[in-house]
Amino acid sequence: LKGKGYTKMATVVVLAGRRVDAPGATPRRFPETELERVKSAIGLWLQAVGATTLVCAAACGADLLALDVAGTLGIRRRILLPFGVAQFRSSSVVDRPGGWGERYDKIVAEVEARGDLLLGSYSVEGEETYFQTNLDLLEEAAQLATATGIPVQALVVWDGETRGPHDVTAHFLVEAQRQGLPVHQILTLPAPA
Repeated sequence: LKGKGYTKMATVVVLAGRRVDAPGATPRRFPETELERVKSAIGLWLQAVGATTLVCAAACGADLLALDVAGTLGIRRRILLPFGVAQFRSSSVVDRPGGWGERYDKIVAEVEARGDLLLGSYSVEGEETYFQTNLDLLEEAAQLATATGIPVQALVVWDGETRGPHDVTAHFLVEAQRQGLPVHQILTLPAPA
């Protein structure tokens, strides 16, 4: 865990992070070998901060790991997708290794049944869709926090290195900091030996 100053109390958590690496990805950002370690770290952190609600998208990798563990812990899950469920499944879930489709289908169905699935109407093409979705995630978390009277904390699950101006995860981190949120990081690469 990176980041200091979190206190255990009821909190809304808004999350963004890396998708699992494509086969042969260079540089590596989130190798399949790190999935269980990262999932465990997410679960420990959610418990440490007293998470009551998790707000995120549902891409393969950080999002689905967090949604899975939040469900196990009984934490409310609010999913916000930039466009339709089937389109998102095709563009951001099943295009990477690891059999993410079944997990996505199950989680989305559970969340939708509780009225916590929100769908945008953005274009499937273009990075602006994902930058805008970051802002929507932060806004949704803020609204939930206002409605419940509890604070928001941001969690970024990534390799700790920006890919430059087109990096959606780095954009989320910068926007969360700009809004004055406590931002915590879980790294997707193993610590150097």
